[in-house]
Amino acid sequence: MNPLLINLNGWEIPIIVLVILILFGGKKIPEFMRGLGKGINSFKKGLHDIEEEIQADPTDNKPSTSNK
Repeated sequence: MNPLLINLNGWEIPIIVLVILILFGGKKIPEFMRGLGKGINSFKKGLHDIEEEIQADPTDNKPSTSNK
């Protein structure tokens, strides 16, 4: 468990959220979360693409584009 979260009491979390709202404003937080969501979706799509490549048929003999 994260040692930082062990020492947080019930009132400390809302105070931290309030400070973040004051520093960044109400308009910046949804923009940040939207960008974070797009980044996570892109990361998951990349992982899915890699898994598909790994699970592809290894007997599929596609011509190589490199010159030997």
